[in-house]
Amino acid sequence: MNETVVCVVGNVATQPVYRESPTGPTARFRMAVTARYLDREKNAWTDGHTNFFTVWARRSLATNVAASVAVGDPLVVQGRLKVRTEQRDGQGWLSADLDAAAIGHDLSRGTSAFRRSQRPETQTGVQAEGQTGAAGAPPRPEPDWETVPADRPEDIERSGTETRPRPEPAGVT
Repeated sequence: MNETVVCVVGNVATQPVYRESPTGPTARFRMAVTARYLDREKNAWTDGHTNFFTVWARRSLATNVAASVAVGDPLVVQGRLKVRTEQRDGQGWLSADLDAAAIGHDLSRGTSAFRRSQRPETQTGVQAEGQTGAAGAPPRPEPDWETVPADRPEDIERSGTETRPRPEPAGVT
């Protein structure tokens, strides 16, 4: 099935509404997207037409939106565009919804501090030694990025008790 995937850049227009439901958490907010163009006659930037989208976030994205997004924040939203038509009180209404796959602050307009969200804990709170993790897989240890491959011991420098890889010369082309 073909879907229209779009990326929009704009500002949050309404406070996000967060709801828990039997199918999982959802959050929604309105986003204003205004095109700007250079008016050559006035030699100044001019605002064009403003489009409003209802942005829908689900599951963990909804939880993170509720904790991170406020009115006026500049955002970049990527997701599926859904245009809906309906009849209300004899009038035809048209709305544009975005089913968001990713939402982030627009860093061209300010700074942001990222905090990784916590994964849900097991029923006991902490996994016991040897217990399996998610989907029956054994828990994986954190990788040791400083490990030197055992098949190349000649590339190791030893100075006292410290062991580190020997730097390789850079090639110039």
